[in-house]
Amino acid sequence: MSMSNLDFDLDTLVKILDYSSDEIFVLDKNMKIIYVNDACKKHYGLDKEDVLGKKSVELVENGYWTPSIFPEIFNKKEPFVVKQKTILGAELLTSAVPILNEENEVELVVTTAREMQSYKIIKAREESLDTAEQPESPFAIITNNEKMKNVLKFSQKVALANSTILILGESGTGKSVLAQYIHENSKRKNGPFLTINCAAIPAELMESELFGYTAGAFTNASKSGKKGLIESVEGGTLFLDEIGDMPLPLQAKMLQVIQDKKFIPIGGNKEKKVNVRIIAATNKNLADMVANKTFREDLYYRLNVVDIHMPPLRERPDDIVPLTYNFLYKFNRMYEVNKLISEECLEWLTYFSWSGNVRQLENLIEKLVITSEDVIGIEDLPEGIYTHGKRQIEQTTPSSLNEAVEQAKRETVRVSYKLNQSSRKVAADLQISQTQAAKLIREYCQDLQEN
Repeated sequence: MSMSNLDFDLDTLVKILDYSSDEIFVLDKNMKIIYVNDACKKHYGLDKEDVLGKKSVELVENGYWTPSIFPEIFNKKEPFVVKQKTILGAELLTSAVPILNEENEVELVVTTAREMQSYKIIKAREESLDTAEQPESPFAIITNNEKMKNVLKFSQKVALANSTILILGESGTGKSVLAQYIHENSKRKNGPFLTINCAAIPAELMESELFGYTAGAFTNASKSGKKGLIESVEGGTLFLDEIGDMPLPLQAKMLQVIQDKKFIPIGGNKEKKVNVRIIAATNKNLADMVANKTFREDLYYRLNVVDIHMPPLRERPDDIVPLTYNFLYKFNRMYEVNKLISEECLEWLTYFSWSGNVRQLENLIEKLVITSEDVIGIEDLPEGIYTHGKRQIEQTTPSSLNEAVEQAKRETVRVSYKLNQSSRKVAADLQISQTQAAKLIREYCQDLQEN
């Protein structure tokens, strides 16, 4: 069939562009995004409907990519090439081309972005680009989940205070990442941030490591003494991970640091002052430990001035795909490869319950990057995840034509409501009456209205 006999309508063209591995954006003269293809999901963790209609500056301000190519392209009115980094960790080579009207004003901007990792020979290309270092993306936590977004909003508020914070959650949920997020959003962000894992330091060494010691404090002690880790975080934030594993004798000393900002090094007789904020975390039930006399009650209440609960990954399935891409970019760079992941494999990952949470997902992606061929597929998944995904697929496959039609109907209404947010606009979009649209929204979109 010759090209002249092909009949391309808009829907066909859009489908073709969605198959492109390169990201394609089209912006109008107001820098509003009027088209984007499916590649935005793997670069930013966002569906197309989450991007369309937004202004480019809004996504830049929220850290989805950096640096911005606007408004420079509107000022120079000529093609522009830049290296960018996205919130998921993708490194892109982005080309922007302005389309001018008869008055020589920018009418549209078409941008295409290709992952730098996909270039096998990029040395010459990079040398032709501006070699100045690009600014790093602001510290961000990747999430599309409402529960997690609420956690981040609350964390931003308490970050500005100087209160002690206790982060609670299962192992692997990202408590240490949240602690750093709080530090980066606090007035202490220019000071040091130090993590101490209380479960990783032997009990007999913990006191000298935390509080330091004076010269000759004990046998084999350094002649000049040693500054403790707490003192080294002056003006910054100290994150005590697994605080529930701190030995009882040290808890009294830590209470003094939190309460009075003072401590005495081992072998010393003078108090030292320290200006440090304490953030603690645990996967244990400290209230039960207090009841069992294995954790000091006064320290518990001093730590628990503000408590934040990190939701487990099984309660935020909408974060699995963006987190997967984030780890994929990370380990592709680490091992100097360019592994891809199939849509089917991504779908199976979202079915799994992830008892080890984000850490388990990260470890899996590292293993898959090392052991898989060019494209990670479901056949590369460990037996437990493969079996679980297969069982879920079988349970969700429509058993009849009516069930298949019902699933398609539900998904169509939900997608339209996400985009339009009103029964009137959904009615126009789906070419049905507003009464029928309102009924379908009540039936299929109750959870979206609650959010």
